[in-house]
Amino acid sequence: MCFLYGFPAFCTTFFYKWEKKLFCVWVFGVDKHSPVVQLNVGGQMFSTSVSTLRKHPESKLAELLSRPPRARGDTQGRFFIDRDGTHFGAVLEYLRSDRLPAENIQEVHREAVYYNIQPLIKLLEETPLLFGELVGRQQFLSRVPHYKENIEVLIRIARAEAIAARHSTIMICVLRTEEDLGFYDNAISSLEADKESVVTFGPWKAALSASDLLDCVKMDIESQGYRVSVQPHVVEKSFLSRSYDFFHRLSFTWW
Repeated sequence: MCFLYGFPAFCTTFFYKWEKKLFCVWVFGVDKHSPVVQLNVGGQMFSTSVSTLRKHPESKLAELLSRPPRARGDTQGRFFIDRDGTHFGAVLEYLRSDRLPAENIQEVHREAVYYNIQPLIKLLEETPLLFGELVGRQQFLSRVPHYKENIEVLIRIARAEAIAARHSTIMICVLRTEEDLGFYDNAISSLEADKESVVTFGPWKAALSASDLLDCVKMDIESQGYRVSVQPHVVEKSFLSRSYDFFHRLSFTWW
């Protein structure tokens, strides 16, 4: 027995003569009585059954079995998936036993989305970790105007200021309400720092505070591998002038 594109196969040799030459023709037939599939996921090897991979017909794993053989095999005849296989075992375990992973929830969710395994996606999104992220934090951030764009701007400014420096510090202005927005011009005029480089967040219509917003900024920048800290920027007020607590210093540490 040998393997052809992940399936055990019977190899039959036929010899025949043509123009006085001897040819050897290998004929491969899939062994339907041994439905074991060999998988190569980014260099990690897995064995499972055809029925496991076809458990959810709409998934990419079920689709994999319907591809032409030459488009799906590695050099050893295993099904090849060009993707990191670190968390594929957890996906496979769910397909086998409906068991959810106890760790690396976000990473397994990303794999479930890639393989389009809808029941696993929905179950993982009901776990406390992802439920809080998707229903709580992401829903809040969707109400903050230009949030993602501002994160990209902060990183771009910080990298531009990193030349021959250990830290990059950027001023953030957080306007929680429409009332705060009304004081923006007066607040920004009281700032001694470069007013052109101030990145402004808000206002937003949600109950969460400016502190919650700053936690999200820090979390999302650190998730990209940066080290950052956030401190309030205290503006010295003069006699008869109003002080504003809108400003914060976001510091990147490079080394």
